Amino acid sequence: MATYLYRIGRFAYRRKGTVLSIWLAILVLMGVGAATLSGPTNDSFSIPGTPAQEAQDLMAERFPASAKDPFSSISARYVFAAPEGQTLDSPENQAAMDKTLAEIRGIDLVDPAAKVDPATASPEAAQGALVNPVVADASLTQMVTAQAEEAGTPVDVALANAAALSPLSPDKTVGYVEVPFSGDFKDVTTELTEKVDAAAQVARDAGLTVKLSGTAAQAPEAPGGSAELIGLAVAAVVLLLTFGSLVAAGLPLIAAIIGVGIGSLGITVATGFTELGSMTPTLAVMIGLAVAIDYSLFIVSRFKHEVSVSGNREEAAGRAVGTAGSAVVFAGLTVIIALVALRVVGIKFLSDMGMAAAFAVFVAVLVALTFLPAFLGLLGRKAFAGKVPFVKAPDPEAEDAVPGPATRYARWVARKPAIPLIAGIVVLGALALPAAGLKLALPSESTGDPATSSRQAYDLVSDAFGPGRNAPLLVVVDAKDATVPAPEAFGEVVRTISAQDDVVNAQIVAMNPDGDTAQILVTPGSAPTDEKTIDLMQSIRDGEGALNEQIGVHYGVTGQTALETDVSDRLLDALVPYLIIVVGLAFILLMLVFRSILVPLTAALGFLLSVAATFGATVAIFQEGWGGLIANPQPLVSFMPIFLIGVVFGLAMDYQVFLVTRMREEYVHGASAKGAMTIGFSHGARVVAAAALIMISVFGAFMLEPNSFIKSIGFALAAAVLFDAFVVRMVLIPAVMALLGDKAWWLPKWLDKILPNVDIEGEKLARALPRDKHELEDTPVS
Repeated sequence: MATYLYRIGRFAYRRKGTVLSIWLAILVLMGVGAATLSGPTNDSFSIPGTPAQEAQDLMAERFPASAKDPFSSISARYVFAAPEGQTLDSPENQAAMDKTLAEIRGIDLVDPAAKVDPATASPEAAQGALVNPVVADASLTQMVTAQAEEAGTPVDVALANAAALSPLSPDKTVGYVEVPFSGDFKDVTTELTEKVDAAAQVARDAGLTVKLSGTAAQAPEAPGGSAELIGLAVAAVVLLLTFGSLVAAGLPLIAAIIGVGIGSLGITVATGFTELGSMTPTLAVMIGLAVAIDYSLFIVSRFKHEVSVSGNREEAAGRAVGTAGSAVVFAGLTVIIALVALRVVGIKFLSDMGMAAAFAVFVAVLVALTFLPAFLGLLGRKAFAGKVPFVKAPDPEAEDAVPGPATRYARWVARKPAIPLIAGIVVLGALALPAAGLKLALPSESTGDPATSSRQAYDLVSDAFGPGRNAPLLVVVDAKDATVPAPEAFGEVVRTISAQDDVVNAQIVAMNPDGDTAQILVTPGSAPTDEKTIDLMQSIRDGEGALNEQIGVHYGVTGQTALETDVSDRLLDALVPYLIIVVGLAFILLMLVFRSILVPLTAALGFLLSVAATFGATVAIFQEGWGGLIANPQPLVSFMPIFLIGVVFGLAMDYQVFLVTRMREEYVHGASAKGAMTIGFSHGARVVAAAALIMISVFGAFMLEPNSFIKSIGFALAAAVLFDAFVVRMVLIPAVMALLGDKAWWLPKWLDKILPNVDIEGEKLARALPRDKHELEDTPVS
């Protein structure tokens, strides 16, 4: 491989005009495609096969007119609160709410059935019309009482059912109106959310408190940019200290901007052909930017050394791409494998995130291997111009280099490897302890920022109606094969559920025209993320088997709480298979790179330590609120652990490849095992440290984003790089390599014959090429 990449590097350097023109053309084409072919993002998702989704599908089949996907449909909830000392049923407050409802009817996307004015419409047409909570409460009570008298239901039961559905609180101080909209997420625009809020302002001006929640009330988040700029600024400082040259420091940044530009524009083009979530481009940019800078840094650093050795810049470009570029290819492959493998989870939006980020990494690798040497060719002798005063940037690979801190540290580790090994394990183990309390949940109004209107609307409803009003469970009962009449079967299900702990109310809210399927609304006594609610949901599901044997009914539990819980469970169940696939594939890849059994094994074990410490730190700060750094501690987003594992594993293997490859290179060229560790660490530590600092700054800057998931994943990735690069790869791995000695490079002879020799350390390249400046030839290597 090193030989082929050497040829690519020399070709790109020599044919700089052609190569740079191709990349510029690709960038322009992607820009045109993004401007003309892009589509809206869509944050809806579903997971076929989960119990809640199966119940949702049954409801869509039996109630086609009313069933909507809770993850894709849009709606708004207006929560009204009366002024202090007043109630909503006063004529003035009712008039204020009616004015707001009149404004809502004027919004184009509001469902036509809701736009009907109940004062002028027929009784049939007015059934779906918007009315204020006071009127709705009176109508509901009257209707339920009449139905109870007709069915012979006790009045107290009827009144309890009415209270469980009423949009007016018992003390009449808080009420809400659910507003249905036509369309889906792609129709939610800033203009729509402004109209939704303007309607609420009418009641606010009259003295009422009005809070809004729901997807139609939340404006699409504006694309970021500040995080990327901060990350680039910090990266520029690190690069200046690494190279001591303004021009050289700018090379990785320019390459990264080109790579991220093409990657992000390509993802934007993809939105015109498939539905992608709004967070997908941001995550791809985050990861693509970090690896693009790092990969370019490694090649430019090696180029600088090769220029001092050969004196021929074209030759140096070839050798840099042939050696450091080989490590870039395999490091990029480990990241891509980890990201693409997210497809095994079977969740579309997570697969999309992984594929988009993998595409960004793929582009970053291509840019580092071709655009970068071509740009070096364009700059020629000015590649390291613009020396920065007072910044010394010695070449750690120079033969006459004075032993620096890295060399002295590596020699100490070689003498006393047990001390850093034990210390590193203890530190990471202590950091991992909070991970035992990990809790997961999907983002919702209950976990939102208390400063937002949606969270305040949630809290108003929870305080006035009880926490269970925000966490209803919907049981879809199929009585087609029931051994008793359907109404009797439905009643038995209601009675069984009502007897469960933590059930405030259970009642039939709909029956299909055939009369064989019913919807039962269950109001818990606890909040959506409360363990009592989750236990109640599971208890209801567990009781289905007994009722099926008894009366032949089948049912499923769905609703927002059930759907979100099933998503979290599916993600947790997928963690182990995902780890097996990712670690297994990467283990094989690393065996090819290092031709060793123990080096890939220690790399994987080190990754487990760093990811455990990362989870511990993230749980402590974002979930438990340690240090007061987060104003609203909440359970971590359900899909963060599996996504984090995928990305962190890829990045961890990056540093393993870049650092240990230098050790392998020295060992292959004749150094002893401990000597190879010392020399390889001395050569690679400065660049790996700079690369890690750049990644930490890029990821850490995304903590400034408003989105809670982006904020937490930015912190987690920054922490993971910190732990993995500076503790695992620079403390534990050198100590382990020193302890293992020659055994580190042991490989069974039968396996050695089977595995192809990819020559990542450039041994064949070193034999084929002359090292003396006067012996260099311009002909390609054969």
